[in-house]
Amino acid sequence: MIPIRLLLVDDDPLVRAGLALMIGGAEDIEIVGEAADGGEVEALVDRTRPDVVLMDIRMPAVDGLTATELVRARADAPQVIVLTTFHADEQVLHALRAGAAGFVLKDTPPDRIVDAVRRVAAGDPVLSPAVTRQLMRHAAGTRADTRRTRARARLAALNDREREVAVAVGRGLANAEIATGLFMSVATVKTHVSRILAKLGLNNRVQIALLAYDAGLLEE
Repeated sequence: MIPIRLLLVDDDPLVRAGLALMIGGAEDIEIVGEAADGGEVEALVDRTRPDVVLMDIRMPAVDGLTATELVRARADAPQVIVLTTFHADEQVLHALRAGAAGFVLKDTPPDRIVDAVRRVAAGDPVLSPAVTRQLMRHAAGTRADTRRTRARARLAALNDREREVAVAVGRGLANAEIATGLFMSVATVKTHVSRILAKLGLNNRVQIALLAYDAGLLEE
């Protein structure tokens, strides 16, 4: 078994120590490095080649949002899980739009943090439909008209079937549920999701969900 390579990023040494202690007991996860600031992340990614970065959102010099944007812009980008103290926060939304695969709260039980790392490494976003809706409501009043216009222009690149799949992803449905609802195979759903990501230049399903919300498709 090849272990999941994990990079920890948090400005608080006690938090890093606690994370290392709780995650270090998992045989399938290897902590390959630690950083105290977002400015250290790119160099550490080059050196340690992590599969997943557990990223604090608030740090005094270079914050987790900036670091996430830099990391996810790379051709060989690792997955990013945002570490935060707030359920609904504008910075969390920005990090998700930048390509983070989800977030966990700092008071999340250890087993759920370990599970989040495993899921993200496997390509599954760590964001429940309920939390997605909460985040979307949090941002609903901010430049909504501009976001809707831009989102609809981007989604115009999709064909009708891809648009249906994008809406289903936005509603938080799993591939099997989408396949049942749209009368297609799971493999076909996966193909559609891959095409949507490629056509729209997105990184993951969370970004599809946010774009579908911005476009107003989840209200229809």
